[in-house]
Formats: sequence, structure tokens, C-alpha cells
Amino acid sequence: MQFDPFIIPFNIGLYFILIYAVARSIIWFRALSRSDKLRLQRGFFGRAFGQSIKEIFLESLIHRKILKTNFRLGYMHMSLAFGWFLLILFGTIEADVFGESHLNSPYKAIFFKFFNPVHGRMGIEAAYGFLMDFILAFILSGLILAVIKRFWSPVVGMKRTTKLKPLDKVALTSLWLIFPSRLLAESFTSGAYGTGSFLTGTLGSALASFLPAIEMAYPFWWLYSLSLGTFFVLLPLTRYMHIPTELFLIFARNSGIRTGDQPGAFQEMQIYSCSSCGICIDACQLNFSAGIINIQSAYLLKGLRNETDVSNIADNCLMCGRCDQKCPVGIELTPIRMNARRITETPVSNPGLLKRYFPDHSFNIRSKPATSPSYNWLPETDPAKADVIYFAGCMTHLTPAIKIAMKKILEASGVNYNFIDEDGGVCCGRPLMLAGQDREARELINYNSRAIWKSGAKILVTSCPICYKVFRESYYLDVEILHHTQFIRRLILEGSIKLNFLRKTIAYHTPCELGRRSGVYDDPKRVLMHVARLLKTGFDDENSLCCGGSLGNTRISYQQKNKIASDAAAELTKDNPDILATACPLCKKTFAGATETKVADIAEIVAEALVIQDPVKNTSEKKLSRLKATAII
Repeated sequence: MQFDPFIIPFNIGLYFILIYAVARSIIWFRALSRSDKLRLQRGFFGRAFGQSIKEIFLESLIHRKILKTNFRLGYMHMSLAFGWFLLILFGTIEADVFGESHLNSPYKAIFFKFFNPVHGRMGIEAAYGFLMDFILAFILSGLILAVIKRFWSPVVGMKRTTKLKPLDKVALTSLWLIFPSRLLAESFTSGAYGTGSFLTGTLGSALASFLPAIEMAYPFWWLYSLSLGTFFVLLPLTRYMHIPTELFLIFARNSGIRTGDQPGAFQEMQIYSCSSCGICIDACQLNFSAGIINIQSAYLLKGLRNETDVSNIADNCLMCGRCDQKCPVGIELTPIRMNARRITETPVSNPGLLKRYFPDHSFNIRSKPATSPSYNWLPETDPAKADVIYFAGCMTHLTPAIKIAMKKILEASGVNYNFIDEDGGVCCGRPLMLAGQDREARELINYNSRAIWKSGAKILVTSCPICYKVFRESYYLDVEILHHTQFIRRLILEGSIKLNFLRKTIAYHTPCELGRRSGVYDDPKRVLMHVARLLKTGFDDENSLCCGGSLGNTRISYQQKNKIASDAAAELTKDNPDILATACPLCKKTFAGATETKVADIAEIVAEALVIQDPVKNTSEKKLSRLKATAII
């Protein structure tokens, strides 16, 4: 039996991490709700299994998402992850095919050259040695980038990298030592026995020419084993736990499990799946506009993982979703931050609640009044019956030009509508949710739901993306919910309104809540293309910039918000459009004070372009249009 004491550190580390990963996976599975357990079981034996394997290959190994946005950074991650995978895969094949026995212990593949020093002198063995050297060179090229990135991040196209705690630095050092120590161990061995290929053979011959190769090889085999063992043992205690955890997360996510409104096992999987790559830092406008560099999602997840007070980090966020969109692991960062806000808003008089929410963690929580405001004093409403109800919302009432434009469009369309909050109403509840005040938000939701139900309407239209999102996700309504850009496009396609072409250039800003949060990208742009020439901004769709006026952040100053707005407006108007268009009253209000370019909501632009038709003629045309549609059907 081939054995040497230097393999002991590797064996200890390997079996430790395997046992730990299996045990942790069992704990997470048992902590899932019954419905999530069933989802995971169905997913593991269903179509989701194939999707998960594909995602593991494309994202965990190839790092496709990062490659698409930042090739140098993506190459660095791919060379380390995919290269290491190939080294293990082909090393296992090498030990099985060219070794003395089959189905070897893992260490035989990892330290194959030590136990078979004369392997690779000729024929297929030499060709296989070339392949193994090529894979090692591939990994080392990425390692060089990783080392440079840690001290000078612009080399891989990043402005900043995450700060590391001491244990992370030890784990990182051991990771950095793994592949150079393997290179030197194999090179000295090759130099002593006259083997090796273009990398290990050439370097080995050079080293053997002035050093005692056989004596020098053994310490590096020890270093190689110690580096691997140390890295494996430190995995559960550091950010590198993301390597095994991400695999479990992918299976859970593809099985349909999502982050709930309370912390739980799936959220903990996501917390441990964060690699602290720092991509969310570069994506955050609080970083590159306000100079705030310690509150990004990587630091939030690190704080939750280390069980430290995250109240300041949790609250200091625009909740714009740019980090969610950029996260290469696909972690649901904003829902996790919402849960962190709920935790920190828990009354200190009952800390035992936290154990029920998240039994594996403890949190430092801030004070909150024992009694919370109630909205049970609100009077009951009796809205008029209508086919369509229009809900302006708080921010639209603060930007009255939008609601005036919407009334003009609704009246021109001829639809039977009711402006349900024209004379005043209550908030949709989203700002309270953003503050972690879920019970109070539910009171407002119930109040609005009763009013909408009494109207008998089939379509609910709102101008505010925040209202649109909360109506769709937190209300239980038997109505079709449309943002006004979706509704306007429908009116255009039905022929209910006619528009002039304004012969203007427009840059469109996609609001965070409408775009990244609700997935509405196409309708606003299609509406604008009916009335003007639409310009590309470089920050379109998923890559849209936040206006800075977010209701989700109560920590930053007015000056900081204004700087974010000014920077975003400057980027969006760099091609000097006639109008900076948006589809959110809050964005309009914020940008209006941050740029000299005219800022307008899409509803205002459409109202300006409206062709006011003769009512009798308009009614006849609509009847004809419906008859044609019926004939086509």
C-alpha cells in the first residue's frame, strides 16, 4: 500500500469538510418548512435536477454571468474554479488508468506524481502529462490575477474589494499556496526523475541544475498537503464555505424555494453562499456616488453570518436591487435585507421571538416603542362602481402633473373609470414594509383591499411602481393590476387613443421598482417609441441607475441623495436628450432638482401627444375596431 505521512493533513481536512457539508445540509433540510421539503424532493427527482446541474456547470464553474459583464474578473474566477475541477477530474482518471490499482483513495489522485515519479516519460503518458501541466498553468494564470486583485483591484476592472477578517486571510493564504506548492513539488520531482511536461518538466530541469531536487521535493509535498488541509478545515469558518453551500442552494432555488418574510433555512443557505466577491460593492451607487463603502450586501451577509449587529447596515440601503441583479450567485439580497430590518425592529421586550424566527442565530436589536401606531380610525369608503379604477398613490399626489395627465388619457380613452383616491386615500403600505413595520402595513393593505373590492372593478391602474409592486405581491385582489405604462400601451394597441409624433429625443430611466423589482421593461419603451425617438443611455433595463430618492433609505443625508441623483442624471442625459423620461413620480420629483434637462413622466408625454377626437366619431371608430377584432377571432 502506497502511503506517506505527509498526506495526513490533506486527509484530515478532506474528510472533515465532507462530513461537515453533509451534516449541515441535513440540518438545513430538516429546518425547511414541510412545503419546501416537498419542493426540494420533487426537484431532486424531477426536471429541476438537470437545470441545477447545468447551472452548477455554467455559473459555479464557468462563471458565465461574471464573464459576460467583466471578462477579466470572470476569467480569474473561472480559472480557479473550473481549473481546479478539471485538475481533480483528470487527476482521478490519471490515477485510475496509469496507477497500480483502480478506485483509489482521493489522495492518490492529488499526489499522483509523488507515488508515481517516473510516470510521463513517453507515449500517451507524456500526452496526459501535457494536459495536466496545461490545466495547472491555467489555474496559476488566474491565481496571479487573484493576488494582484487583492492589492490593486482595477487590474480586473473592480473599484473595490471586500475587507477580510483575520481567519479569512489565513484561508486565503492557504488557498494561494495550494497551486504554487503543487507546481514546485511536481517540478522538483520531475527534475529528479527526468519527467514532466512543458511546465513542470522545464521548471524541474532548471531547478535540478543547481538544487538537490529529490531533497527539495519532499518539503513542498508537505506544504501542498498542509495548504489543502488547512483550507478545508477553515471552510466552515470563513467566506469560502460558499463553495459547497452554493451547490445545495442551486438545487433548492431550482426546486422553487424562495426567501420568505422571515429568516429561515433557505435564507441561511444564501448567507453562507456569498463568496464576498465584491461585485455588489461596485454596483452600489452609495459606493460610487456617496462614498459609503461598508454597508453593501457582502457586508450585510457577513454580519449575519458572524452574528453581529447589522442594524446600521440593514437600514442604509437604497433597496434599488442593483446588487441583486449583479450577484453572480443569484442571492436574493433585498428580501434578506428586508428580513434583517424586521429583526432589528423586533421589540426588545420579547427577544425570544428571534429564536423562533432564526434559532441558529442571535442578534443585537435596537429599541422600539412598546406600542405601535394603529390605523383603525380610518373611515370606511363606498367607492363608485367602475370597470377600471385608478389609484394615484402618495407620490403621484405630490407630483400632480402626472395624475392630471392620467385623467386626460383616461377620459380620452372612453373607459368607465373611477379615480379612487382623487379626494385623498391611504398609502399602499410599502414604505412601512421597507421600515420593517409589517403589522401596520397590513392594516393599510386591508383598508385599501376593501375599497377596491367594493368598486367592482376588473382592472386596477397605478402610476407609482412602488404601489404596483405591493398591489401585486402583498394584496389578494381579484383584479388585473397594471402600471399606467402597461395600461397606456394597451389603449394604444386597442386604438382607444391616438397619438401625434412629437419629434423629440427622449432618454428613458427605468425605475427600480418597475424594472428590476417587477420586470416591466418593454411597455414603457414601446409607449415612448410611439411619440418620440428613444435614445440608449448605457444604463438601460436591468442596469438602470437608482434616482437616489428611495424611500428605503432613511440613513443618508439630503446632500448624499442629491449627489446620487445628480450623478445618475448626468449619465442618463450625456447625449443631451430633449426629455429625461421616467415612469415613477418619486423618480421624476428627484431628478427634477438634479438636472437642467426637462424631466417628465411617460403619462405627461403621452397626454401632450394625444389627438383629441370628436366624441361621436371616436365612439363609432371604437365600435368598428371591436367588430373587426370579433371578425378576426
